[in-house]
Amino acid sequence: MSGSGIFFVLLTQPMYNLLIVCYNALAGIGVTDLGFAIIALTVAIKLVLMPFTAKSIKAQKAMQDLQPQLNELKEKYKDKKEEQAKAMMAIYKENHVNPASSCLPLLVQMPILLALYNVLSRSVNDPDSIAMLYAFVPAPEAINHVFLSVVDLGARSIPLAIIAGIVQYVQAKMLETRRPPHAIAGKEGAKDESMAAAMTKSMTYTMPIVTVIFGATLPGGVTLYWLVANLVSVLQQYVLFRKPKEISSS
Repeated sequence: MSGSGIFFVLLTQPMYNLLIVCYNALAGIGVTDLGFAIIALTVAIKLVLMPFTAKSIKAQKAMQDLQPQLNELKEKYKDKKEEQAKAMMAIYKENHVNPASSCLPLLVQMPILLALYNVLSRSVNDPDSIAMLYAFVPAPEAINHVFLSVVDLGARSIPLAIIAGIVQYVQAKMLETRRPPHAIAGKEGAKDESMAAAMTKSMTYTMPIVTVIFGATLPGGVTLYWLVANLVSVLQQYVLFRKPKEISSS
């Protein structure tokens, strides 16, 4: 079996079946709208991934809470990079922070996003896609792919793309606003900004633009998934950031 065939069997086909299960369940209560099925599927996926995303968000917040101490170390050991690295690793270890853990959810979500793209593209544009269903999943008589009787999820939707970009910005800004205050950021040691911090600052503005551009070219169903996923992430960040965490002093 080829790589694309394995991807289809392990991700695309199960994702399509889950989408139809959600659609059938909602149809049972009188809601025949593919958009709400996509929302239900997105929330279900986010719940499954919550242990990973929660760990990532906590790691990002801990990194920001530790930034004043890290900046002091950069100033103290600005001419001794090896000692600076050791001291920073000691702070990470003392506070149980793994800087690399914030990247894990992205790695997990990328194949899921690709699978959803295949599913949503085929489910509204390819009548033969119903053949992807498992024997125990009943096929719906028809799929209504016009969300709220307004948005055709099989076609691109610029309004959905713009809203998704705004939510993406809010999500990134929630992280950025918890950086060190200007009094600390202006110190000599803070000028040597880490690559991770630079990427976070850049993505605050670039990711919303990328979201709007790609969202405006993809099927509306894919954009709706990205919009709802980011809304759930914003809610999750809000809840986690409301819980202050004590950071050990160096």
